[in-house]
Amino acid sequence: MAQLPDRADIVVVGAGVVGNAAVAHLADHGWRSIVQIDKGPLPDPGGSTGHASNFVFPVDHSKEITDLTVDSLRQYGELGVLTRCGGIEAARSAERMQELTRRMSSARAWGVEAHLLSPAEIHELVPHCEASLLIGGFYTPTGAIVDPLRAGELFRERARAAGALTTVAETEVTGIEVTSGRVRRVLTDRGEIETELVLIACGVWSPQVAALAGAALPLTPAVHQMLDLGPIPALAATDDWVSFPLLRDMDNLMYERQRGADLEIGSYAHRPLLHDPSEIPPVGNHPGQASPTSFPFTEEDFTAQLAHARELFPRLLTDPEPPRKAALNGLLSLTPDGGALVGETPEVAGLWSAAAVWIKEAAGVGRMVAELITEGSSEIDAHGSDIARFHPSQRTREHVRARAAEGFPKVYGISHPREQWLSNRPLRTSALHSRTDALGAEHYEAAGWERPQWYAANRPLLEEFGDAVDHRTHEWDARWWSPLIEAEHLAMRERVALVDLAAFAILDVCGPGALGFLEHLAMARIDVPVGRVVYTPLLTPAGTFRSDLTIVRRSATEFRVITGGAEGGRDLAWMRRHLPADGTVQLTDSTSALTTIGLWGPRARDLVQPLTGQDLSDAAFGFGTGREAVIAGVPVSMLRISYVGELGWELHVAAELGPRLWDRLWEAGQEHGVLAAGIGVYGTTGRLEKGYRLMGAELTGEYDPVEADLALPRVKRAEFLGKQAYLASRERGPAAMLCTLALTSPPRDPAAARCPTGGEPVLSVEGDPLVDARGRRSFVTSAGPAPSLGRYLLLAYLPPAQAVLGTRLAVEYLGQRLGAEVLTVGRTPAFDPEDSRMKG
Repeated sequence: MAQLPDRADIVVVGAGVVGNAAVAHLADHGWRSIVQIDKGPLPDPGGSTGHASNFVFPVDHSKEITDLTVDSLRQYGELGVLTRCGGIEAARSAERMQELTRRMSSARAWGVEAHLLSPAEIHELVPHCEASLLIGGFYTPTGAIVDPLRAGELFRERARAAGALTTVAETEVTGIEVTSGRVRRVLTDRGEIETELVLIACGVWSPQVAALAGAALPLTPAVHQMLDLGPIPALAATDDWVSFPLLRDMDNLMYERQRGADLEIGSYAHRPLLHDPSEIPPVGNHPGQASPTSFPFTEEDFTAQLAHARELFPRLLTDPEPPRKAALNGLLSLTPDGGALVGETPEVAGLWSAAAVWIKEAAGVGRMVAELITEGSSEIDAHGSDIARFHPSQRTREHVRARAAEGFPKVYGISHPREQWLSNRPLRTSALHSRTDALGAEHYEAAGWERPQWYAANRPLLEEFGDAVDHRTHEWDARWWSPLIEAEHLAMRERVALVDLAAFAILDVCGPGALGFLEHLAMARIDVPVGRVVYTPLLTPAGTFRSDLTIVRRSATEFRVITGGAEGGRDLAWMRRHLPADGTVQLTDSTSALTTIGLWGPRARDLVQPLTGQDLSDAAFGFGTGREAVIAGVPVSMLRISYVGELGWELHVAAELGPRLWDRLWEAGQEHGVLAAGIGVYGTTGRLEKGYRLMGAELTGEYDPVEADLALPRVKRAEFLGKQAYLASRERGPAAMLCTLALTSPPRDPAAARCPTGGEPVLSVEGDPLVDARGRRSFVTSAGPAPSLGRYLLLAYLPPAQAVLGTRLAVEYLGQRLGAEVLTVGRTPAFDPEDSRMKG
């Protein structure tokens, strides 16, 4: 057994496949004092790595997950631990077949080989199955089985060969010492290690280890049932470990795969079986279990599933029925949104997580987290996995378990891109919630906030605007959508609308070092006159997008940062991570203390001017400026900016005064036709008509400001994070340009109209993928109707040859090829290109 060192540059807790991949990549990045600890024995320490099915299915609707999986396939292949057999997702229903055509579009968008199969073609590949029960399938020939234990050994050997790694097994972490908010020491049952960096990669035990440092990882262990039947003579006769593709029986939430002479059956169809990490027995003390994370099999939860398996594989599982070789309730990790937990924890500096990771993307996550720790950014954008995406209220045991129970059936379920989580709501409600609820708001959720998406009270607008509003007839397109969004949009363009923006994250920065701090983070110049509003990206060290926000200079040493509700946690964590150590900057999260009301439309000035002594004329209160004012007796910070392209203001007000301000504006606005408009207008229709970019959609860690057409005329003198990479991107020019496209040639029958949602491949007219000079494929980043234009708009990065006005292209959507044309190139909006409406 290795000696425990008393000092390390980084301690990795966990010797499952994720921790093993991480130590190898940390060594590749030059780390030379890595200590890896696991409380279990090696090579199998007893976690999920040792009992998982180990199948790598390469396609997900998430680009991030697909990229991580494809990268993992590459790494596993290079290690020689991969058996390629292909994988099939089979459909028994028309709804599932539609989902598989959608998955086919995702495969094309992300560049993964895939094919749709007929039942006969499925039977040809999997001759043992009863293909007559199926109506089709989705096939990826690069799907494979991986040996994660051997992969782990090879990853560790790579790190040791570099002279970088000491692995200490059968050693338990008993404490993590934190001083002044930063990791200082790891305590174990065999001694102590001084370190300022800890990476938690111990799967279902990760919350327990994080809690030792005072951090909360929103993860719960959950059961995934597996049954291993065999030996089966027909499979033994193949003389192969796997001779046919893994078959996912998607409508039954199950899979079947060969394991030598056996057939393994796995299920996500049973009831959610959740556990606490504390319920997992200690290593070496788990009677009746093969390992700590292999719980005793609950027979009653698998009865129906076994019947489905016998139905699909009758020749293998009946006459005679094969013996049972193994049966277990294996633990895996679930989070509130089903995603991984990667990054530095918001609560403790130096405490990192790589948890809730499936084996299929484990090697890629190992590389990602090593890059993030070493360089501050990663080649594959980590936006969707960022642990800081969860507000503290979303990290509670109650919330995590509620969402995990709801999310477990979604593992093989059909989830709509706009689908909302329903459990443990409402969690965070606006100060205006009683007002918006009274208007019949349909609330969608962002970072736990309830945000009005549209309002039932606006139903009369449907008659008023008539045929100018599209009524979607296809069930998938109409799901989680309302024509009221388009009606509210048109009314806002004619009159004036109030928008509840309470979910905005508001971060106040002050102190003698505040200006220098923000100049160091922001791409745009922050040293502007008091009262100026600055829109700016924050860049990664690689010069790509880390954040996208607004900064208001309130005094010589006071600034207000305003960012989207869904991005608030990430941006707060990023700013805290870069605070100077000398105490010259104070960062305060003021989100709960303030609420925000958006007021926009051509009659906005007419509504507000009689309620305030502030001169609201364009000459006195120009676009891009902020003023302190009193409106109808309520102190307000007014920012003259717009995300919907109309005259108006963001009004920031103390939360307890928000309802009073709303009521005064509502009352005064009656003569001007005031209405409440939802986030469907603010975040989709209004935004897309103006071509405004969205963090996590158009703005990611894989594109730069030149490609997004957000590069400024001049580069500021002050040094800032990512500046050198930004200068290099300006010098070399864009490999792709963000463009606004519109669907062309709408069908004569409105019932045949289709509505892409984002993530679809953008193709040539002939159907060929568009690939830029950096190997990136073009796909739809955002999509939605433009009621003011009578068009359906799409945003997408296109190679320069296609980023030309009028270029005809195609978009693949649910098996159909829709015509599209380039409407604008770069930042020029499709609606009101001169911005005269909001700047007049």
